[in-house]
Amino acid sequence: MSRPTFLISRTDAIGDVVLTLPVAGWLKQQYPGCRVVLIGRAYTAAVAAACPWVDEFLELDALVADGQLSSASLLAAMRAYAAAAILHVFPNKLLARLARQAGIPVRIGTRNRLFHWLTCNRLVALSRRHSPLHEAQLNLQLLAPLGYTAPLALPEVAALVHLQAAGSLRPELQQLLAVRQPGQLNIILHPRSRGSAREWGLAHFGQLARLLHAAGHRVFISGTLEEGAELAAANWFREHKRYLAADLTGQLELPEFIAFIAAADGLVAGSTGPLHLAAALGRHALGLYPPIKPMHPGRWGPLGLHAQYLVFDRPDCQDCRAQPAACTCIKALEVATVAAQVGEWQPL
Repeated sequence: MSRPTFLISRTDAIGDVVLTLPVAGWLKQQYPGCRVVLIGRAYTAAVAAACPWVDEFLELDALVADGQLSSASLLAAMRAYAAAAILHVFPNKLLARLARQAGIPVRIGTRNRLFHWLTCNRLVALSRRHSPLHEAQLNLQLLAPLGYTAPLALPEVAALVHLQAAGSLRPELQQLLAVRQPGQLNIILHPRSRGSAREWGLAHFGQLARLLHAAGHRVFISGTLEEGAELAAANWFREHKRYLAADLTGQLELPEFIAFIAAADGLVAGSTGPLHLAAALGRHALGLYPPIKPMHPGRWGPLGLHAQYLVFDRPDCQDCRAQPAACTCIKALEVATVAAQVGEWQPL
């Protein structure tokens, strides 16, 4: 196989895409000179642009007309790549069917999706729900038909989770980060998760902002425009404004947010896309997790040179499983413990 093209389909959230990057990295190592194309949604395009392992990005949203994905346009795009293989990391029935119609010779999917039996010709036995492996390790198992026979240990996988900011910051943002004093850290707090993770709570993040400010550090709050409005409605900004260097909610598109994270020292969040971005960018990344399977850090922990996590030492909590909004496991993490962990960081 000479200079082949590989398609990787991962059409879900930012953190999921970040933890799929080792698949692209492994392909680059094993097939020097190959072309790797990531298929995803528009809001993850910036992740692909920041990854040195990804050569091109096929944006599904660009092929939507009248609210519907154009099968004909997608089929034509897939055929144009003349790909040697496609890996369906995130199962998508339409993509699987079109990959078969496009005549891609090697089509890899999991055995536990019925439509893969009809559309894929390489089926991998892969059960995620009860696996002890990290999500990134599970993604790599789909490479078995392409020669992935010796599973990588998690530190080896983490080395393949790599991003570098593809864009630059506006001068005013560069200046905002540059005014820190020696030993002072620029720390991003990302308190909300858009429902993708258990949340530590605004009260805890408020206390953390106060402690970090008292320790001499500079605190930035990030989030979507909607999340910023929620914090404002709860009077959170009014109560904590004096502890913040800036409110970034709704201010940055993803390419610039990635550049901002790369220029800061670290980020504290739950199991969210920004946490995984910070870890992949080589920043300090502290994740706050519940012990509940499969949400626990053993499955979804951040991977990177300065990635860390905290999880409350309790067996899998059935009470929190029954009432997710009232999860006490993650809220049992003490603010002082989180602040102490951040206090050990060194400026980057």
